[in-house]
Amino acid sequence: AVEHVESGGGSVPAGGSLTLSCTVSGTTLPGSVMAWYRQAPGNDCELVAQITSGNDAWYTKAVKGRFTISQDSAKKTVYLQMNNLKPEDATKYYCASGLSLTTYGGSCEVYWGEGTLVTISS
Repeated sequence: AVEHVESGGGSVPAGGSLTLSCTVSGTTLPGSVMAWYRQAPGNDCELVAQITSGNDAWYTKAVKGRFTISQDSAKKTVYLQMNNLKPEDATKYYCASGLSLTTYGGSCEVYWGEGTLVTISS
């Protein structure tokens, strides 16, 4: 089984920065992408960013230009650098991997684990 362990969440003021990290254990399927999701209460499990093995990155419109996803394949670690954080970015973030990932209406936590909490102070 593949496990994702996130870290790096915390509380920052609006406009601040955080870097989330995720270490993956187990073997992902060939061609898998690495990704970050987030889920605010009552909302979908939102795909925020994803990166291919060739380092092609995609971002949801709300974070484009502020967030950067990267990975260290040798360390099996994926990062999410978050800059200019806004109050609407405050929620739990989840690391994920798979062949085809998308925003969906279920629980992030059920599929991806505990996540790491980001809070924004005003």
